Amino acid sequence: MTIAAAAYPLDWCHSFDDYAGKLRDWVAGAAGQGADLLVFPEYGAMELASLGGAEVAADLQGALSEVARHAPQVDEVLAGLAAEHGVYILGASGPVFTGKRPVNRAVLYGPQGVIGHQDKQIMTPFERDDWDVTAGRDGLAVFDTPIGRLGVVICYDSEFPLLSRALAEAGVEILLAPSCTETEAGFTRVRVGSMARALENQCVVVQAPLIGTAPWCAGVEENTGRAAIYGPPDIGWPANGVLAEGEMDAPGWTLAQVSRARIRQTRAKGGVLTLQHWPEQSARLSRPIQVITTS
Repeated sequence: MTIAAAAYPLDWCHSFDDYAGKLRDWVAGAAGQGADLLVFPEYGAMELASLGGAEVAADLQGALSEVARHAPQVDEVLAGLAAEHGVYILGASGPVFTGKRPVNRAVLYGPQGVIGHQDKQIMTPFERDDWDVTAGRDGLAVFDTPIGRLGVVICYDSEFPLLSRALAEAGVEILLAPSCTETEAGFTRVRVGSMARALENQCVVVQAPLIGTAPWCAGVEENTGRAAIYGPPDIGWPANGVLAEGEMDAPGWTLAQVSRARIRQTRAKGGVLTLQHWPEQSARLSRPIQVITTS
């Protein structure tokens, strides 16, 4: 299959039709290049805050509420585009209110409509302290689709190995890691985490970042990154584990072809077998740690 990762900038939208038109153009662009799976970034939905006007968009809580208000319309547009082009789309994540405080939710769409969603599991300090966005309560989701078994680790989640490990043990072959990072250091953390998850779990990881500036939107004023698709650095894969990557902070799609058969072969007969050998850590850790002191 062909996977497309978006390096996606935020734009001011004067109407919901502006936003829908932008999505149509982006999806058509990736589908026109043969993409089967399209991945949009974390908090890419925040440009919908512009529909509330400048004062709302500049206010942290106002922006979250305004974006959440449009979630049903976004579902309708992206489900329609997935059906029109016969593709699978991980939509840009955004706030959804399931209680008094929002979760950070990414929704997966397919040709038949909405497949399901994944809420971010571990919140960054900014999300906890400034936005008061809460962790999802539904746990992890595995999406068993005709193009493969997919899992989602939103940004910070990709930096914690046990989340991805649980998904890999549930048969996930492709991890989707939409991200939103202000600095190059933040982007690098997600990049390193994503590459490590591909190594540990002998799978493909797709990083799709928010990029560019949006000084009018609270919380996502500056965004840095590059889109990339990673695999395990093993037999039959690129030696550096990078299947494809875009230019830094350059908007557009980055595409790579991925073979599910190669993932299965690597997990069964790779140069190393990190997926199979993972449980051996427990046996080693059950032994006392030796503290060796030197003078």
